[in-house]
Amino acid sequence: MEGATTAVAIAVAMIAAATPLIFAALGELVTEKSGMLNLGVEGMMLVGAVSGFAVEATTGSGILAVAAGAVAGMALATLFSVLTLALLANQVATGLALTLFGTGLSALIGKSFVGMPLPGLPHLAVPGLSDLPLIGPLIFGHDLLVYLAIAMTFGVHEFLYRTRPGLILRAVGENHDAAHAIGYPVLKIRFAAVLFGGAMSGIGGAYLSLVYTPMWAENMTAGRGWIALALVVFATWKPARVLAGAWLFGGVSILALHAQGSGVAVPSQFLNMLPYLATILVLVLISRDRTRIRLNAPACLGRSFYPTV
Repeated sequence: MEGATTAVAIAVAMIAAATPLIFAALGELVTEKSGMLNLGVEGMMLVGAVSGFAVEATTGSGILAVAAGAVAGMALATLFSVLTLALLANQVATGLALTLFGTGLSALIGKSFVGMPLPGLPHLAVPGLSDLPLIGPLIFGHDLLVYLAIAMTFGVHEFLYRTRPGLILRAVGENHDAAHAIGYPVLKIRFAAVLFGGAMSGIGGAYLSLVYTPMWAENMTAGRGWIALALVVFATWKPARVLAGAWLFGGVSILALHAQGSGVAVPSQFLNMLPYLATILVLVLISRDRTRIRLNAPACLGRSFYPTV
């Protein structure tokens, strides 16, 4: 029984660790499906984290804090959109600059909040269900954002593959010239997709500072934005695979921490490297199957659109 309880505790921690990755990766997936490549996920997550924390610390409202994280992510996404869609700046360079900008801006905004603890968002308590042994904490003992992340996974899948707007967005990502020729507003569609990606990254960052580790520290995302970018490729641009991949990487992170706590005779630095080593290994293995990547990646990914009329 004790072993089962430990396994459930690890699974619960794994789900929590995966949640910010799910939000950020789903947002980037929709962005890339429209043909835009935004490498500024890390910066948007950091700004979302500090904004959510600041609002929670000053107002005490968790809902406003999450909304603030989303708005902050959208603000940086708007900057990216203006530079790449209106001014036709290089998307890769602009995304990298956005990460650097978000890192510095979040450190500046959060300077007065460093080390300040917060109670964090409450976990759900379903009478008669949350107290069930093993199943209760595993299924009914999470916070609302965990369930929102899972719901968004299925929502994004339904939007992309079961709705007309989703079909149009994918068409823009596959061939923006053809989509423009039949009358679709390519720039507006891509702008909306980038804003959605920014909002999701901001919520993922807010989850880190409000739930996962309810405090603010500089660079607290610790590379999760880059892992989210890798997850999109790992999932071959499929929302359901994003969920599975995020849980996989979340599990690697938690198992590394559990190994440290159990006194495993392995240097802690190596254990801390495991999530990132796993990311690199997965990308190397996936990149060998160039046909699958070519078939699933949007054909116009990273290409600027020049309207002719």
